[in-house]
Amino acid sequence: VQLQASGGGLVQAGGSLRLSCAASGRIFSSQVKGWFRQAPGKEREFVAAMRSNGREPYYASSVKGRFTISRDNAKNLGYLQMNSLRPEDTATYYCTVGSYISYDPTRYDLWGQGTLVTVSS
Repeated sequence: VQLQASGGGLVQAGGSLRLSCAASGRIFSSQVKGWFRQAPGKEREFVAAMRSNGREPYYASSVKGRFTISRDNAKNLGYLQMNSLRPEDTATYYCTVGSYISYDPTRYDLWGQGTLVTVSS
């Protein structure tokens, strides 16, 4: 089973991007789907996560109100809609799955290869 994140790119501050995460192989719909990001020289940080029922998603305070996480269990897809992007959002974004929601990346079981998001000022 592998995860593939896509949708990154270069965008101006204030712009939007939609990241997608596709799973090759079987990902149980009951698993938590999440997004983390890592900027150069920094640790990987939590962005957002969602349980299988889609209710009460969790967001980092730095992205709350600007980013929206969603999922399509039938298609094994996950999404991260990013609006009002800021230069500090520049990072490689990773999708992940796990058994429960955690801000700790080591608690997740499987990772995609990441997609680079660059926000210019």
